[in-house]
Amino acid sequence: MSLTDIQVKTAKPKDNPKKPGEKITDRLFDGGGLYLEVSPTGGKWWRYKYRFDGKEKRLSLGVYPDVTLKEAREKHIEARKLRSNGVDPLQNRYAMKAARAEKSANTFEVIAREYFSKPSGRCSEAHQKNIVRRLEIDIFPWIGSRPISEVTTPELSVVLRKVENRGALETAHRLLQNCEQVFRYAIQTGRAERNPAPNLKGMLKPPKVKHYAALVEPNAVGQLLRAIDGYQGSFVTKCALRFAPLVFVRPGELRQAEWAEINFDTAEWNIPAERMKMKEAHLVPLSKQALDILREIYPVTGSGRYVFPGERTRTRPMSNNAVLAALRRMGFGKDEMCGHGFRAMAKTMLTQVLHVPGEYSEQQLAHKVSDPLGRAYNRATHLPERRKMMQQWADYLDKLRVSTQIVQLQKVP
Repeated sequence: MSLTDIQVKTAKPKDNPKKPGEKITDRLFDGGGLYLEVSPTGGKWWRYKYRFDGKEKRLSLGVYPDVTLKEAREKHIEARKLRSNGVDPLQNRYAMKAARAEKSANTFEVIAREYFSKPSGRCSEAHQKNIVRRLEIDIFPWIGSRPISEVTTPELSVVLRKVENRGALETAHRLLQNCEQVFRYAIQTGRAERNPAPNLKGMLKPPKVKHYAALVEPNAVGQLLRAIDGYQGSFVTKCALRFAPLVFVRPGELRQAEWAEINFDTAEWNIPAERMKMKEAHLVPLSKQALDILREIYPVTGSGRYVFPGERTRTRPMSNNAVLAALRRMGFGKDEMCGHGFRAMAKTMLTQVLHVPGEYSEQQLAHKVSDPLGRAYNRATHLPERRKMMQQWADYLDKLRVSTQIVQLQKVP
């Protein structure tokens, strides 16, 4: 006889006649193997009793009153359908639970954090942390909890559009690149079969081209060099300012220069790959003027690690704002000159004034340069020509420093 709602509601454990006052588990059957189990403490569980492959099994269908009699019967019917189709309801539950656990372990956020936590030659640990922080702000809140194998191209598109719509175009493009890396890693590790990110290339608005403020007129450059010579601030900062136009490396590469990388005998500065933007070792030929500056500062900082250490501690490189602050202190506004501007200065004047072949200056700027067959040049490519270029560039800057007239360079033979 089937159960009623009243019977289920009022069901209580039975008394044990052998032991006065002790309760025993009671079972109220509804039919077809479905029953309500009432524990000695009054708890009520729905169970499905069945046989599969000759073995008796029990499947829990929930706790009353969270699961009503009607709901228990519906779950019972589903379980019986599985059994009639040759599927063990209990094993099916285990499989479903394992699948949910696998999805939970393979969400976009979990895999992204795993990928960007691994040591990589592609970028520094600090840069990887910045990427994760960017994902935490703009990606994880929307698709972080989604199984990575289920994230679709339209879904990713909506998320990136949110970033684009607030005007952060460069961030949107970087996020697309980061997401593509995460999906590729998921495919490589067998947790996804497709990468929806490449389908979005061309969808986002192009980021605005960022031009660094730089002085490129000979007379203006001469004024800058004279201002640097008269700088009244820190000696270390002044040396960095004097050194910067001679080597025109990126600001981070300049301030983190180490004495171990400087070879006075060969007049070279060898920057390791991990400190370069392109993650390729870079060789900077040093002019006589650059070597003079290094010899001048060596008695002050040569006992430490960094050529240009910080003001507060010699165990860390100088602040990334030191050169910029010095330029402002000398009266050069943000629309005139910045630390990165020494690179733009050299690139423009070497091309337009010196007429240096583009591959020489581009190689020295550590830009990605390829030969006619598409092969990347190594750090020693065009080294003799670059040595001549660096020395002639240093000599030209000396002439600008002492002259108020435009000084033209002769073409490098």
